[in-house]
Amino acid sequence: MKAIEIKGNLIDIVHRRIYPAKLRISEGVIQEIVPLLEPVETFLLPGFIDAHIHIESSMLVPTEFARAAVVHGTVATVSDPHEIANVLGKEGVYYMMENAKKSPLKFYFGAPSCVPATSFETAGGEITVEDISELLGRTDVKYLSEMMNWPGVIFDDPEVEKKLSVAKHYGKPIDGHAPGLVGEQALKYISKGISTDHECYTEQEARFKLEHGMKIIIREGSAAKNFEALIGLLDMYFDRMMFCSDDKHPDELLIGHINLLVKRALAKGNDLFKVLQVACLNPILHYGLEVGQMRVGDAADFIRIDNTTDFTVLDTYIDGVMVAAQGKSLISTVQETYLPNQFNISSKKIIDFSLNLSGRVVNVIQVIDKEIITRHTRGRVALTKGFKAHSNLGADILKIVVVNRYQEAPVSVAFIKGFGLSRGAIA
Repeated sequence: MKAIEIKGNLIDIVHRRIYPAKLRISEGVIQEIVPLLEPVETFLLPGFIDAHIHIESSMLVPTEFARAAVVHGTVATVSDPHEIANVLGKEGVYYMMENAKKSPLKFYFGAPSCVPATSFETAGGEITVEDISELLGRTDVKYLSEMMNWPGVIFDDPEVEKKLSVAKHYGKPIDGHAPGLVGEQALKYISKGISTDHECYTEQEARFKLEHGMKIIIREGSAAKNFEALIGLLDMYFDRMMFCSDDKHPDELLIGHINLLVKRALAKGNDLFKVLQVACLNPILHYGLEVGQMRVGDAADFIRIDNTTDFTVLDTYIDGVMVAAQGKSLISTVQETYLPNQFNISSKKIIDFSLNLSGRVVNVIQVIDKEIITRHTRGRVALTKGFKAHSNLGADILKIVVVNRYQEAPVSVAFIKGFGLSRGAIA
């Protein structure tokens, strides 16, 4: 690998200083950092890390996700392959890991803890305690993914206990998922060794968990958006917080990634070094990632920006190789030959989506804007001949259906409120 030299104002997050410097890079590693006397225009800093994301939500394989993300200064992700595991089981997890190896972006995967997510779910795969042990036994699997079954944790479910024990045996962090959980139940949850939560949606909840030892990940994704609710905690708790997307749809990934959260945090008057510790360093320290921190001997994983106000990413480097420049990805597309699938049903007919009712008043799922939690309400729907129920557009009560993709089964039909659609459909 060709040795290179790069100049810029080095943002030293740990020592809270900025100074002109020249990086000497060889074999993908920073060999020397030389302070300069002459002024330089651009700035150098560690790359951004998404501290919790399901790559599957981008509807892209890891190699294609990487092509979009590096443009925004992302050099690594902490990836929970829960969704692919829910469809394909352990085979899906290995598929994501193998595809990710073909990309320079540093994907760090966890072992999914809750597949299927609940006992009420019909999934295409299952991750057993034995599977979790197999995965966590690998050096490239860094943590036990989000423990969504918080009731199982606080009520000492034997299977949950086994999964937590495996993670402790291997000395790997355990991610949490407990929206709204505070008080004695939260303390029990935390006492089981669960160290993070990305599901907090109020400042009070996040503060409680921070003060009792958890690390809080500020989530701003395509579905759930908690940045505004939690960003006020960053100034005091910057050493125990991270940024994440959780999910990032492809159209939004083209616009930006963790870089947008950095800009927004700075625009609110937060200290530059505190914001960058959250965005760049804390995930490395918590999960033990092999990502450079801009020190001699570190992997040369860094970005070059125009200034600390606009924070426009000019170039992105991973292991000393430029992977994005001037808003364009330099990573080539990978042609996959193996595409696993678990879709085993026949075509559905219109009548499969009908619902017969004896009355107009029904239970309705109430969506909460920018949150993944829902509420229960009641509403009136339209009835046609034969007592077939239909959406009530005037009241924003729409039909929602779930089709089992893994085996032949009746279509589940219900009603939902909060989308505001007047025509068309979402699949």
